[in-house]
Amino acid sequence: MEKTACHNYFVRQEAQDAPRCAAEQSPSSDTNIGVDEKAKPDAKAELRPPSRYQVLMINDDYTPMDFVVEVLCRFFSKDEQEATAVMLQIHRFGAAVCGVYDLDVAETKISQVTSFALACEHPLRCRLQRLQA
Repeated sequence: MEKTACHNYFVRQEAQDAPRCAAEQSPSSDTNIGVDEKAKPDAKAELRPPSRYQVLMINDDYTPMDFVVEVLCRFFSKDEQEATAVMLQIHRFGAAVCGVYDLDVAETKISQVTSFALACEHPLRCRLQRLQA
């Protein structure tokens, strides 16, 4: 294989760029070059658990009660008795909590329920409500 002028250029550049890792640096060099002291994590900083969100199912005049029970069993892992109790709360009070989840899971549940309801031609809706810590 023939070496071109371009190849020679890159070989010279690589030699000039050395050292490549911290182990090759001279002991007198500062290993914190470019590190912002404010960006380092504080030893006293406390971690908080992620926010939790309630998924509320909203009552409407068109979605059948048995469909609501099916949705609660399928997407919120309720047994039939528990799903019936939640469905009656939705019917009586206009809305009820179906479950409490992290944000991503709650949004996914709402998306799944909405897609399933639309596919079955029902106007069933859910919404998110952040729990106060």
